[in-house]
Amino acid sequence: MKIIWVITLLSVSLTACSIGQLNSDEETNEEVPASSTQQEQPEKTNENQDSTKSEDDSSEKGKGNQAEDKVLEDGIVEVGDPASNQVVVNKHRKLPSDYVPADLTVPDVPFSFSEDHPKKQMREEAARALEELFDAAKEDGIDFAAASGYRSFDRQKDIYERYIEIYGKEKTDTFSAPPGTSEHQTGLAMDVTSAQVAFKLEQSFGETDAGEWLADHAHEYGFIIRYKEGTEDITGYMYEPWHLRYVGNEISSDVHYQAVTLEEFFGFHPASE
Repeated sequence: MKIIWVITLLSVSLTACSIGQLNSDEETNEEVPASSTQQEQPEKTNENQDSTKSEDDSSEKGKGNQAEDKVLEDGIVEVGDPASNQVVVNKHRKLPSDYVPADLTVPDVPFSFSEDHPKKQMREEAARALEELFDAAKEDGIDFAAASGYRSFDRQKDIYERYIEIYGKEKTDTFSAPPGTSEHQTGLAMDVTSAQVAFKLEQSFGETDAGEWLADHAHEYGFIIRYKEGTEDITGYMYEPWHLRYVGNEISSDVHYQAVTLEEFFGFHPASE
């Protein structure tokens, strides 16, 4: 186990070294105004909540979605209820290509760019929760900036294909989702950043006051840090301390206190079966 852990740490460190370049490349793709400092990565709790629910209980919560899932010819699963707050989207579970959330809105929070862009949007419930999170952080002296929320299937396709041209598919798949498999298409995800990292999306954000506050308190507002350090073999993606995913207060608290990924929580990973 120690050998595997060391290899994982080395892999994450090497990926972190290239993140600055990835951010710069994304800026040209996202048509960010030259005046903006934003550089985008390619793209309350109930205190009485029982934080020791069994894995069996966790799996039961996801079965409502699982029962409606459809296995496609390529073996990838198309989720049956893409509008669910609990939907699990990853490289093996995709959204319908024509899925667009019906209740997209722009949360009333600061953004790291001034452009009027669809990536400011989130689903209504998630947007309101993000506002509460930003307000609570500000009371604790932490100032966040939202960087990237909703992303359509077509936009994700353009981003993904462009990175393959630049980096090749193998490397691209460590940080960018194939179209249909990005959480951003759900409207439930938002990348956040702060001035402490010059409004970039980089792994060092997790070591800042803002990043540490997010890791400690995001679950109190219905969010989880979706791609945690050391879970690359489960989620399929490198560590992203900036990537928030809304799942609702109950689920977020359970995931946080059990210290598991969404795949493990809902039983979509061998370790949880």
